[in-house]
Amino acid sequence: MAGAQNGGSNAARFSLGFAPHEGSFASRGGLIEQIAFAADQGFTAWEDNEAPSRPVAEQKRMAKALRDRSMTMGVFVASMPKWAQSRPLLGANDGAEREAFLADVRSSIEIAKRLDAKWMTVVTGFMDPKVPVDIQTARVIDVMRRAGDIVAPHGITMVMEPLNTRTNHPGVYMQSIAQGFAVARGVNSSAVKILADLYHEQIQSGNLIPALEMCWSEIGYIQFGDNPGRNEPGTGEINYSNIVKWLRSRHYPGVIGMEHGNSIEGRAGEDRLIAAYRQIDQ
Repeated sequence: MAGAQNGGSNAARFSLGFAPHEGSFASRGGLIEQIAFAADQGFTAWEDNEAPSRPVAEQKRMAKALRDRSMTMGVFVASMPKWAQSRPLLGANDGAEREAFLADVRSSIEIAKRLDAKWMTVVTGFMDPKVPVDIQTARVIDVMRRAGDIVAPHGITMVMEPLNTRTNHPGVYMQSIAQGFAVARGVNSSAVKILADLYHEQIQSGNLIPALEMCWSEIGYIQFGDNPGRNEPGTGEINYSNIVKWLRSRHYPGVIGMEHGNSIEGRAGEDRLIAAYRQIDQ
């Protein structure tokens, strides 16, 4: 059965929706060739943070390649922060950046439809040192509720990504899955959930399985990446075998983005990447 579903490959399909991205298999060619190779290795999903910056024709080619291989499209970033400027400030007194954020969300709907994407990532901006944190939280909840109202009629779920401040993103507003839970409960919409990137959570808070357990009702998407190094499972301290067992026990049906690099360059690193996911997919 696996061979017929994977274009003639004998590779078994992974039991969970692990999703590589462009660059995971760079030695195999361009974007479309990498999708085909991933499918042949048994991967059933794909994600592409940079999809909005691609020409429409390339978006369409990617969507067709995924449909042809019965692969699920994962997230893309609907509103890319200005990292170097530490913007947007979604909790600021001035609402202009909130309106710009909502404009990005609106423009992302057509991209999602083109890609057959059911999820889009958003970052809830940066902290405004001039505004009390509780006021910022209320404003973030308000703007996320408005964004949810925009995407809900289209069957799209907007997933908010908490990011670590200790290694990668100092100054961001949302820093943990627990904080995302509070905002998601405040929004109270099936169209606004949390993206639980376990690399970020391990750095910021740890205690991964209990955090997932407590916040599970508001988690809509998951990403993997080991720490330290942000590479494939088995290269750091996170016990991803146990995470996979826990997700399987919850019958998690969604995508798991492989939001990390390869620890070894070239084809040897790609082989190691596949082997790492085989090892945890038990």
